[in-house]
Amino acid sequence: MEYKVNDQTLSAKAFLAFANQIWPGSYDEAKTQAALAKTCNITAYDGGRLVGCLRILTDGYFFGTITELLVLPSYQKHGIGSKLLTLAKENTPTMLYFGAQPGVEPFYEKNGCQKGLASYTIAPKRDAKA
Repeated sequence: MEYKVNDQTLSAKAFLAFANQIWPGSYDEAKTQAALAKTCNITAYDGGRLVGCLRILTDGYFFGTITELLVLPSYQKHGIGSKLLTLAKENTPTMLYFGAQPGVEPFYEKNGCQKGLASYTIAPKRDAKA
């Protein structure tokens, strides 16, 4: 397994092919590329195939958030997500905040993450063309 911190080679096309195996959707490639450029992308590759990705959005001083931690289903339970979290902890100068999907809390607790404050969301009104 090859891991890359701040993977500058990660393209929207590769990320979307990967992400659609976990979160199927109709994502815009240009908007995805712009989003990837704003995050620190920590990736896991198996022989050149993207199999895991953790994205961090941070101001570099006060705040950082994990936007998502994704591992292909066939690669889960092999330590990839744990390694991505370790690399995030080792390479981020801020405290990291994130939300967890219901049911995966034991994974984060096993990896030394502390349960914190409740989170809230504000969803933007989306134009049908967005």
